[in-house]
Amino acid sequence: MTNEIAQPAPISPFGRLGLLMTVLISGASVMVIELLGTRLIAPFYGTSLYVWSSLISVTMVALTLGYFIGGRWSDSAKRTGLSFIIALAAFLTLMIPWLTRPVLLATDSLGLRGGAFVSALILFLPSLMMLGMVSPFAIKLSTSQINNIGNTSGTIYAVSTLGSVIGTLILGLFLFPLVGSREILIATGLLLFALALVIGWIERKQLQSTATLIPSVLLVVIGLALLPNVVKAGQIRPNEKFNVRFEQESLYGWVRVIDVAARDLRLLTSDGSAIGASSIKRGESQLSYQDIVGLIPALRPQMTKALIVGLGAGHMAKVLNERYGIIVDTLEIDPAVAQAAVDYFDFKPTGKAIVGDARYEIRHLTGQYDLIIHDCFTGGSEPAHLLTVETLQQLRGLLSEQGILAVNFVAFSEGKNSALNTVSKTLAQVFPQQTTFISEPNKDFNDFIFLASAQPVDIHNERLKIEQQAWLQNRLFPIDNQNGVILTDNFNPLEHLQIAKAEKYRHFLIDMFGEELFVR
Repeated sequence: MTNEIAQPAPISPFGRLGLLMTVLISGASVMVIELLGTRLIAPFYGTSLYVWSSLISVTMVALTLGYFIGGRWSDSAKRTGLSFIIALAAFLTLMIPWLTRPVLLATDSLGLRGGAFVSALILFLPSLMMLGMVSPFAIKLSTSQINNIGNTSGTIYAVSTLGSVIGTLILGLFLFPLVGSREILIATGLLLFALALVIGWIERKQLQSTATLIPSVLLVVIGLALLPNVVKAGQIRPNEKFNVRFEQESLYGWVRVIDVAARDLRLLTSDGSAIGASSIKRGESQLSYQDIVGLIPALRPQMTKALIVGLGAGHMAKVLNERYGIIVDTLEIDPAVAQAAVDYFDFKPTGKAIVGDARYEIRHLTGQYDLIIHDCFTGGSEPAHLLTVETLQQLRGLLSEQGILAVNFVAFSEGKNSALNTVSKTLAQVFPQQTTFISEPNKDFNDFIFLASAQPVDIHNERLKIEQQAWLQNRLFPIDNQNGVILTDNFNPLEHLQIAKAEKYRHFLIDMFGEELFVR
């Protein structure tokens, strides 16, 4: 009598179909975890190329390890089956929302690049690696003869890739616009648990043993026991210092409206960026750079039409219309931001209110604008592709002969950072005239307002009061752009130049509200 586990019989057509469905689901789960990873990290580290690079790199490393370890494990496994691999992947996926906050806080000291990468490594590599092991196990179970191993492995990897495609489409087109990222991750973990139990039951019948089912059931029990803690982990606890009036996870970031009653301040934030601020009682803008932008129409006679790219809370559109009678078209990529501006900041469109991607919508705009305000900022960084020569040329094509392009840009005024010089030099490639203002003189970290046009801008004219002229004169900021680079669609190092700024901005809001609001 032998104690060895009986070897499974050649797999049946029904069993092969079940394996292919298992591989399909695991492939879909890989893409769900990878894509949702950016949404978990973005509120703390932003949505820059560094975050995406970290997630993609970690995914590739995890799959590499999974394929390698899974291949060796499947050859030597006697009592450990595919069900345990999937159950472990499910458990590790379910733990991601629970671990996000402590991991992000622990990696904060590593900076933007190091913190984003190490966070992704700790949070997502374990579950993705286990999912990567599914395909080698499936190939082992499906292969009964050595001469069909090529066809078997090719089919398995093709189905896994198809699953990734399906997972991406379902997530992006259906799930993500309707359900939060944490809820989707939890649902993915529970789906994988259910799959593990089904596979475990089948393995039990084939191997005539419960050795592969018991570990899977144990992981399911532990995971379900921890589920209430996982669900609670992402909840924001009540805070006496501020009140979150509105919160929505959009396709582009966590959008919030936050009231700080003690400071009479209402903020509109997207991830770790403040994109609007007003007085709660009076409704007036509290962003000082907008005071400069509000005087621009006085520099040119007879402005009648304007375009704002990056709506924010909508204050600039209101000022331009009420103070100068200008009809303002607005362009905002995030529907949640556009809705928050209407519901919480009393924004009322006077022209076209467009919700869509700036590069695409700009190409389809017609007519001439006397003023275009370029004020795009989210996730701790500017969308770099909106500050290239190609974009600026498109915007100039929408300007009237006397029109002005106003670009709001957050940066450091001193030090070796050449981001200011780079933006200035890029603007100079498209516009012959350029004037720059600093929002708050004598401060290193600041908003800078570039006015670019075909004609010179004169702040000393009769349409401005003497005190307004002096106020603007005090904010003139000379820039020597000789050491800047020209930003193009082909070469755009702006995110690299703005690393220090992104970290500074992130900690500005964290210091104000505490890390809990931006680490979920």
